[in-house]
Amino acid sequence: MDQPVDPYQFSFPYDAPPPPPPAPAPRRRGPRLVAVGTAVAVVVAAGAGGFAFGRHHDGNGSAVGSTHGFADQGNGGTTPFEGSPFNGPGGPGGAPFGSGTSGTPATTDQLTGLVRISATLKYQGGRAAGTGMILTSDGEVITNHHVVEGATRIRVTVMDTKQKYAATVVGIDSKDDVAVLQLSNASGLQTVTTDTSAASVGDAVTAVGDAGGSTSSFNSAPGKVTATGQHITTHSQDSSRTEKLHGLIEISSDVISGDSGGATYDAQGAVIGMTTAASSGNNDVVGYAIPIGTVLSIAGDLEQGAQNARYEYGTPAFLGVGLSGTGTRVADVFPGTPAASAGVTAGATITALNGTPVRTAAALRQAVTTYSPGDSVTLTWTDLAGSTHSATMTLIDGPVA
Repeated sequence: MDQPVDPYQFSFPYDAPPPPPPAPAPRRRGPRLVAVGTAVAVVVAAGAGGFAFGRHHDGNGSAVGSTHGFADQGNGGTTPFEGSPFNGPGGPGGAPFGSGTSGTPATTDQLTGLVRISATLKYQGGRAAGTGMILTSDGEVITNHHVVEGATRIRVTVMDTKQKYAATVVGIDSKDDVAVLQLSNASGLQTVTTDTSAASVGDAVTAVGDAGGSTSSFNSAPGKVTATGQHITTHSQDSSRTEKLHGLIEISSDVISGDSGGATYDAQGAVIGMTTAASSGNNDVVGYAIPIGTVLSIAGDLEQGAQNARYEYGTPAFLGVGLSGTGTRVADVFPGTPAASAGVTAGATITALNGTPVRTAAALRQAVTTYSPGDSVTLTWTDLAGSTHSATMTLIDGPVA
């Protein structure tokens, strides 16, 4: 059986310019490369644990990877999600998911309503890149949750005009891998055309997105619908944590890193799905897209602020500590955060939040989720010498949950 792949690539230091995109070349099918980094810390932020970083297909056990580009500085793989170890390339250079080629340039019509998403991951020292689709003329954008997970800043480029916007997260559904963004001060944008009719096996499709992480163009990958109603299980390569996605469209298009959140078009040029994953089993690529009807339903809920255990809104509260393992021992304290200002240091053990004892990372995360950025809390911890400290701090905006 093929080994699980790690699709995260484009490794370069935080705030350094990305390397130039590779020269265009035909896509090709073949085995995927494996690159797994070991997590040494998790960062406590409000919100659910993040999207798992590897996948396998339920039916045949083939490896499946989410299809956005990820940048990691090689700093140990810190992730801003409690209990979800980061599986990155493990250092500069990384390894490509897919053949690393840029494919066939997308047409002008295919670019209409599509955006390139660039996310800065301050606390991980890297960047992520992916694709999104414009739903409204004033800048509502849909993408995969895993494209923006961990982001501390999001910038969006509208591909048909090259206009650039700052973006904020309206809401996320991490279980279904959907996020809704809002572009700042946007108006008059062209939107995608969608078709919520059920896809049929044999239908011609084309996946279009930021394949390979190009900063200036998008690319297309033709294929066919090979199955519908598919279920895949997501899993972290370094833990037993799993999540499931249901009801997906399986396509033969050769989707690669950067395509996540992009359009799966039908033969008439309407969006029938949002590309989200790809499998490398049996030395052949199989893509997966969330049906656009499912995506639009979730987006509608998130727009309206619907209450659902699967949904989260806005920016989570943040203490600014990274925990080692499943306990509350501090591995990292991030500069400029409340914990750093209060004097918490690496090696300390957090024991309570606002007087409520916390003994595990999960318990601390759950305690933080009851507060919002701007709220004041009292943190209690024990230092390496065994002395107990307490300090009142104001929570700040954290990375996207």
